[in-house]
Amino acid sequence: PPIDLIVTGCVGVTRQGARLGKGGGYSDLEFAMLREFGKVSAQTPIATTVHSSQVLRAHRIPMLEHDISLDLVVTPERVIRCKRTYPRPEGVLWDRLEAEKRAAIPVLRDGPTPRE
Repeated sequence: PPIDLIVTGCVGVTRQGARLGKGGGYSDLEFAMLREFGKVSAQTPIATTVHSSQVLRAHRIPMLEHDISLDLVVTPERVIRCKRTYPRPEGVLWDRLEAEKRAAIPVLRDGPTPRE
């Protein structure tokens, strides 16, 4: 069945929905794979929980083409509803996927061959 809600971890966030993970890109890749399998859509809500000190000023987190954005940020003091200002990936960006990551994740091994 389709997934109704994604909860992801974050190191930092903005009120505009930008998120900073731990740097491996795995949350973004998981979302992209779920898009490939038709389990989530661009409208599937994505939420996180953080401490108030992890909510950063606008434009402090760069968002790239493969990054997922947040809809909801929950802190101990408040709930922040983010406006959808960043597009979400439509699937795996196969031509940008590192060979090491492809080799390490079995479900990615059978994907399209990267362009040379």
